[in-house]
Amino acid sequence: MEAWNPRRLFFIGLWAGLKVAWPILSGLLGGMGLLGIAVSYFEGWAWTEGVYFAFVSGLTIGYGDLAPKRAISRVLAITIGILGVLLVALVAAVAVRALNAVESKAGDR
Repeated sequence: MEAWNPRRLFFIGLWAGLKVAWPILSGLLGGMGLLGIAVSYFEGWAWTEGVYFAFVSGLTIGYGDLAPKRAISRVLAITIGILGVLLVALVAAVAVRALNAVESKAGDR
């Protein structure tokens, strides 16, 4: 009989959940990246700076080293922020589901 290892069970459940949610996750990541490239185009930044801006802003870190000045870029930045919140919420939901699965297995023991 295998030893009880809740950490391993959590990561197995997390991986399984992320595989199921991968189409949505990849859409959110791709959308953030494309919107970042669009912001870089409107602002005259390198595309790498736009992608960097998108993920730093979307994941609510927001260093402030890059800030859009044009109105269209600001609207895109708001959209990036919404996509980032959805991304973080989805990963958190998958993690909570994996944690609940481990907890229910602990109750079965």
